[in-house]
Order: sequence, then C-alpha cells, then structure tokens
Amino acid sequence: MMVRRSALIGTGSALPARLVTNAELADQVDTSDEWIVERTGIRQRYIAGEGETTSSLAILAAGRAAEAAGVDPASIDLIILATATPDQTFPATATIVQEALGAMGGIAFDVAAVCSGFLYAMGVADSMLRTGMAKRALVIGAETFSRILDWEDRATCVLFGDGAGAVLLEARESDEADGAGVLATRLHADGTHNQLLFVDGGPSTTGTVGKLRMKGKEVFKHAVTNLADVLREVLADTGLSADDLDWVVPHQANRRILDGTAKKLGLPAEKVVITVDRHANTSAASVPLALDEAVRDGRIQPGHLVMLEAMGGGFTWGACLIRM
Repeated sequence: MMVRRSALIGTGSALPARLVTNAELADQVDTSDEWIVERTGIRQRYIAGEGETTSSLAILAAGRAAEAAGVDPASIDLIILATATPDQTFPATATIVQEALGAMGGIAFDVAAVCSGFLYAMGVADSMLRTGMAKRALVIGAETFSRILDWEDRATCVLFGDGAGAVLLEARESDEADGAGVLATRLHADGTHNQLLFVDGGPSTTGTVGKLRMKGKEVFKHAVTNLADVLREVLADTGLSADDLDWVVPHQANRRILDGTAKKLGLPAEKVVITVDRHANTSAASVPLALDEAVRDGRIQPGHLVMLEAMGGGFTWGACLIRM
C-alpha cells in the first residue's frame, strides 16, 4: 500500500565564526574547564558576533540543505523556523529567510517551543505536507541564545551556544511498510513547570528581552523521564523497538541527560549522536545541527531508522522517527 510521507531530502547547518572554549569562559566567570566538563560534557561553543543573527545563520543552513537536496530554493513553498531568539518581535524570522532564498509566495512562520522547537516544527511541517497544503518544506532551528544569557551566572552561561540547522522535506508517495519519510511524531507540553526554565522578560510584561533563568536539577529530572517516555510512545506508534533504531539524534543539552535517557531505553552509546561537547546547547538548533553532522560524515545512511528527540522550557518535549 502506498502512503503520502514527508521524505527528508537534504540537511544543512551553520555556526558562528567565533569559537569560545571553557578556558576562555573561566577568565570571565567563576568556573573552570574541569567543572564544566564534569557536569555537562561541554568543552566549547560558538558565539555569534557582530553582524551574525538568527536569520543570517538560518539562511546559511537553509541554503546548504537546499544544495544537498539539489533543489532550487525558489521551489520551497513552506518555511517553518523554530527559535526563541528571533531577529524581531515581528515579523517572523522565517519571512527574512524566505526573502533571502527567493522562495516568495508560499507559507512562512516561526514556532516558539524553545529546545523542542525543531520537533514541533517538524510535526507541523509533516502534517501540512501530508494533507497537501505544501509540497516542499524547509524546517529550520536557529538561535543566538548568547544574547539572552546572564554572563554573570555561571550555572547557565556555560551551557549554551549559537547556531542553526535545517532539513528539507518533500511530500512523496512511498511504500507503507518500508518507505522513506517521517513515520511518527509525538509532542507534549506541561505549563505547570514554567518557572523551572524561562526568560524573565517579554514585550507584554517587562518590555525587555530578559535573561534566561533555570533550576538545573529539577530540569534534569524531568528531562530524563519525559524523553524516555516520548521515545517509547513513538516506538509504540510504529510497532518498533529500541533495538530497531539505527541512530538517536537527541537534543544536545547535557551529556548526563543524554546518557541517562539512553540507559533508560537500553540504547547502546554508539547509537547516540553526540555534539554537545563541541556545540553546547543550541536550543532549537541543537537537533538539526547534530543530524546534519551525522549525515555529512556518513554515519547516517539512506534506509536508516533515526529517532529525533528534545525537551525544552515550557516544559515542551517531543520525538520524531524518520526512515532516511
């Protein structure tokens, strides 16, 4: 039986020019390389400089995804950009990307679900492609998170970095049993945990951008449980088991969370794509950055079953299973 699916046909990513090591951060705040690595697994991150914005990084990543797919960007009729750090309050940063790519006349909007934003955007894009609202979708996660950090708070400023990742999806008819494309997506939110991970500002409250605030221990406990549960949900939806997965591409928040989630599911470490040591937590950009790296270095191959997962402020969390 043939079904309409969202096939992943290209990936791309972009990082700012400036690399910041733990040692450099230790010159600015009361921390050390050893302290950061032991608690997070992070060794470095990239920080946006003058002239580098969420949109400029997104445009680079999007162009590389289109190039990898061999697709004219003008043929893209849906652009969804996941970000917590847009260029402007409005219009959507996705419209800036749309103009730069010359993909005018289609649909373009932003999604705000913080670190889970890319998963939310994937779910929306998949639904729109399968129902015929669009034929080709560009899904982007892009952040300049460094601009909402409190650089005097060592508990948070060491955790985050900037970057962008993108995937190109295309609606295709494929075999229901083993065809390529998005197989299942599950998304969740629980607003009762707002004060565990949030930004203390906004247009309708303080009239300022605000800074990120987080209660790390509480976030860690919820993350391991929620991520393991949502992965099981997606596997149940598809009748598959963790043993069937070729790769898991998780949100790169903290090495301890990645290890804890894998252990809960009985996943071997060699099946988990890890970039947190080099990119730190890039929020909505985290999953597509890691995915692009694993595709380009040859680890992820056509036919592989790849699970994407993330959790972020809200709380929001989700997972998406793709056959490449």
